Amino acid sequence: MKKRIKKTLSVLALCTLVFAVTGCAKEKEANLYEEFIVVDVFDSLANFQGIQSGWFAEIVKDKFNMELNIIAPNVSGGGDTLFEIRSAAGNLGDLVICSAENGILQDMVTAGLIIDMEPYLKNRQIMRFKDAIYNLNNNVSQPGIYAIPSELSMNSPLVPMENPDPVYGPYIRWDLYKELGYPQIDTLEDLLPVLKQMQELEPAADNGEKTYAFSFFKDWDSNLMNAVKQPCCFYGYDEYGFVLVKADSSDYQSIIDPDSLYVRVLKWYFDANQMGLVDPESSTQTFESFETKYKEGQLLFCTWPWVAQPAYNTQERTKEGKGFMMADIGDMVIYSYGCSPVGNQKVVMSIGSKAEDPERLAAFVDWLYSPEGIRNNRAQTSGGMAGPEGLCWEYGEDGPYLTDFGKKALLGEDVEVPEEWGKGTWSEGISALNYSTVASCELDEKGYPYAYLLWDSVRNMNISPLEIDWREKMGAETTMEYLQKNNKILVSPGTGYMAPQENSEMAAIRRQCRKVIQEYSWNMVFAADEAEFNRLYEQMCKEVKELGYETMLDIDLWNAKKKEDARWEAVRNYEETDK
Repeated sequence: MKKRIKKTLSVLALCTLVFAVTGCAKEKEANLYEEFIVVDVFDSLANFQGIQSGWFAEIVKDKFNMELNIIAPNVSGGGDTLFEIRSAAGNLGDLVICSAENGILQDMVTAGLIIDMEPYLKNRQIMRFKDAIYNLNNNVSQPGIYAIPSELSMNSPLVPMENPDPVYGPYIRWDLYKELGYPQIDTLEDLLPVLKQMQELEPAADNGEKTYAFSFFKDWDSNLMNAVKQPCCFYGYDEYGFVLVKADSSDYQSIIDPDSLYVRVLKWYFDANQMGLVDPESSTQTFESFETKYKEGQLLFCTWPWVAQPAYNTQERTKEGKGFMMADIGDMVIYSYGCSPVGNQKVVMSIGSKAEDPERLAAFVDWLYSPEGIRNNRAQTSGGMAGPEGLCWEYGEDGPYLTDFGKKALLGEDVEVPEEWGKGTWSEGISALNYSTVASCELDEKGYPYAYLLWDSVRNMNISPLEIDWREKMGAETTMEYLQKNNKILVSPGTGYMAPQENSEMAAIRRQCRKVIQEYSWNMVFAADEAEFNRLYEQMCKEVKELGYETMLDIDLWNAKKKEDARWEAVRNYEETDK
């Protein structure tokens, strides 16, 4: 875009160069697009449906004179069905964020649902990732660029993508745990009596509602009950279809095997429910309701720091010593996603074939992968990227630092955004795309982490009584530091491997099996007694095996092992390139 500006008016080019983040540059970018458009974004990751609002919407409007209308299967309950309905109608959306696995990317190209972006992306800054982009698109039979991978990285596949917190972990109300005297937790099962004691310490939240340790939702269920998979990651396993795969490739488990971690966690949740620790509204609520309960203080445990901490750990609470922090389980070794030089090819971004202005959308995609777009798109209520420069942060002599507004907004206080940056509160304006263009550990153009919690200026700020207590007890400044110092993290090397497409018969068997596994898993958690739990388990195994589960398991095992081979090949390739 800068090249076109230079060719048009050198004065405006100078303005863009000198005042890169000022109104001069913004005004010119907005004027490039005279016609206002509404962009339909089909987004399989989004947890919000409707028109993007607030400060992020204001930035998008200023730069591209457009508005984002988010279409979210997670919220509408459509899942794969909504994708299939819109595909059959020939219009997924103007911008598409979805899976590329199992031949889905090729199917979208063959059906003419997405366009070749290559003509629109030539000479744009996003092509600094060209090796990763072409690595993904080489899987498509037609030449061109039909999709951009997510979570791109320049780091080794053995470097954890997450920092300063892992994706998964046993996060608890640390203040209540402290009040109990930090009882030792040797195993997952040992955690339940501790959580029960915490519930007894705080039986009701500030809003008067009863507290629970656990709460679930069905929005993200796929091959299994998603909430059950999460604690499996505490022991170094992640899912691949109907298989649990250990990060170091040392073990593969069928999820329905009686000795599998999946069945162990099902029993764990069943026991928790028998103890009155599971939210009875779990089966009927959405992710939004689930998240709200953390904000209100109704929940005491979370497998995801990126949910519990932003929702509950406000400045006001952490000053009182309240908040979610990671507890140590004696036998845990947490699964970590390694960086991938070819990005995450499981979730990609494409431009729909019915898009009104594909050139403008290509410019928007390019911006999302620019330093400015990376910071703005992944800014959150706590943690994440730094948000808009000039509003949340500035560069100083010693590197980036948070502004007074940034300290409030990015550290948990839901503040009003200044009028010139949009309307409403900070949290209301956060990007609803829920899509990561680069890994959170990546460095910006000046060599500083995009994740502001890793800045020296932030690490040296006055920390809350909550964090002081956690650091003193754990002997580390951050969660990742603790995990690495104590050999409690297992990195799965990043790779772009994608499974080959399943035929219609296999896809039908998978749909039937996953439906049975989901239904029985939920029923097992809420079973009346252990006899019913066991009966439901036996019935689940019987039904899925009759449907062809063993055939799908063989396919998943083959693909899982192929993916693991690709992970270690990625390590070798990186090390050879780095020499």
